Amino acid sequence: MQRGCMKQRSRKRGPDVWQFRWSESGPDGKRLYHKKIIGTVEQYPDENAARRAVVGLVSEINNDGQSTNSAAMTIAQLCDHFDQRELAKENTWRSHATKKIYQAYLSRWIRPHWQKHALADVRTIQVESWLRGLPLAKSSCAKIRNLMSVLFNHARRYELFDRNPIYLVRQSAKRRTAPSVLEPAEIKALLDGLAIRERTLVLLAASTGLRQSEIFGLKWGDIDFERGTMSVMRSIVYGV
Repeated sequence: MQRGCMKQRSRKRGPDVWQFRWSESGPDGKRLYHKKIIGTVEQYPDENAARRAVVGLVSEINNDGQSTNSAAMTIAQLCDHFDQRELAKENTWRSHATKKIYQAYLSRWIRPHWQKHALADVRTIQVESWLRGLPLAKSSCAKIRNLMSVLFNHARRYELFDRNPIYLVRQSAKRRTAPSVLEPAEIKALLDGLAIRERTLVLLAASTGLRQSEIFGLKWGDIDFERGTMSVMRSIVYGV
């Protein structure tokens, strides 16, 4: 990369955004110009904050195929790069629900505790101890552990780091207590007190084990009354 600059771009609809622009030489020697939206001005209130968010992107752009020594990159900067590449709207590799869940875990748990740590300073036992102290269910801790592993694998994929310290982190997803299961009589009592719409939803949930999002996504065309079958084709999560 020869040149790179940060510009604040105003949108007619929605919040103003930061846009990173850079150029490089093409195979024919001509300049190729690129641009990428980094985030909103609410996420990055000034240019310095926006520039810190593109450290991973700049490392990736400048990488000429050799392994990049980015040990000084922080977890916050890796999260920014992951957000720009994996959680962007145009990325269809991950579902909308997965993106939302990842963003929630990153902003609420991973960033607040680890954001200032350099990648090289993150230790397996340190992460394991931190997870054990979180006031969350084991299954939630396991999801956070897996997301941290995804982050480091992302860094390896883009040659921003050369190892994954989360690989050997132990974190069980086993329930601490057995779930409360309703008896048929309890389900019937619940159904008797509901209107037709809610009764249908509860009956579907109790008899099929479908997730809430999957029930919301059902259409009449998914039901085959002759064969007595139902096709689960979609789900609705966060209104999408």
